[in-house]
Amino acid sequence: MSRIAGFLRRTFGIVREHVGTDHLGNKYYVIPQQKTWTGQAWAQGLKAWTAGLSTAARVVVEVGRVVRAKRMVVAANPTEYEYIEGSIPTEWDAWIRGRRKEPPSIEELLKNELYREQIKLKAKEVEEKDLALQAKEYEEGLVATPARIAAKGHAAATSFGKQEISEDPASTANTFQPGSWMPTSKK
Repeated sequence: MSRIAGFLRRTFGIVREHVGTDHLGNKYYVIPQQKTWTGQAWAQGLKAWTAGLSTAARVVVEVGRVVRAKRMVVAANPTEYEYIEGSIPTEWDAWIRGRRKEPPSIEELLKNELYREQIKLKAKEVEEKDLALQAKEYEEGLVATPARIAAKGHAAATSFGKQEISEDPASTANTFQPGSWMPTSKK
């Protein structure tokens, strides 16, 4: 069944070649530049000027549709709202965008993943050493601890902190007396 579908796709449609799959289940394809049989006939007018007289010749040319080379990914999780950043490895992303000519190999992907993990471990170790050094310097009195100040508002605000609730009523509904009003005369 897939042979028949492949034959029909090659004959009447676009051929895509499977290039690889990553560890997340995404499938990567390349569509080479090709000319399909699904072209369209179109008329092109040509004007020939001879002996001061104009004659128009119409030529009908059959042209097949040329499909540019493309690189594409079929995501393992195709819904947009479930996309998670980093669900396409950077090596494959570089290949899709054309920044590299050859698709990445499995060995290259594994090597780069191991390298990233080592960098994360080294960064964590450096951060722990830095915190230990700061604590030691604080104990010796060489440096002061950083002040931990929480901002309670913006400098342009009229009041900071919690607003106090007054016991006085805010409404004057019981004591309101309407004033008199006289409409102006039309002139």
